[in-house]
Amino acid sequence: MKQLILTLIGKDRPGLVEEISSTILSNHGNWLTSNLSHLAGQFAGIVQVEVAEEHLQEIQDALHKLPGLDVSVESGENQQAQDEPDTLNLIITGNDRPGIVQELATVIRHKGANITHLTSKQGSAPNWGLPIFSAFATVTLPAGTVKENVIEALESITSDLIVDIEES
Repeated sequence: MKQLILTLIGKDRPGLVEEISSTILSNHGNWLTSNLSHLAGQFAGIVQVEVAEEHLQEIQDALHKLPGLDVSVESGENQQAQDEPDTLNLIITGNDRPGIVQELATVIRHKGANITHLTSKQGSAPNWGLPIFSAFATVTLPAGTVKENVIEALESITSDLIVDIEES
């Protein structure tokens, strides 16, 4: 079986996910994992699909024919059984400003860690008068990394940044 990673972008509309999933199923694919979003009237999705080698071209052709969607298909890696790395699920909140995501990403990279999932948004805080940045991030840590050191490094970016760990 081949692993495919699909990225799909286009104007959002009712029934779009059903259309994508039907195309995958009718072309012998199996929808494994996904992250789908609606952003400013646009649909953006990443989907991991598994398909038998003999149906590889068939499913790719069908996906590229989906109306109103830009579709990119990349080969994924078959996951080998291995030790799961340590992960942190972080809830990050602070005053929003340009560059905050870049600062967070830089600190995480300097600690040798990797962001594997990031969901962020800007919201209003009527009592503060400033927009608030909030994010949920899943970060994988290299062996031997002390979780508290990563959190301290993130919180040292600015005094108004709060970083909490969500227990899984």
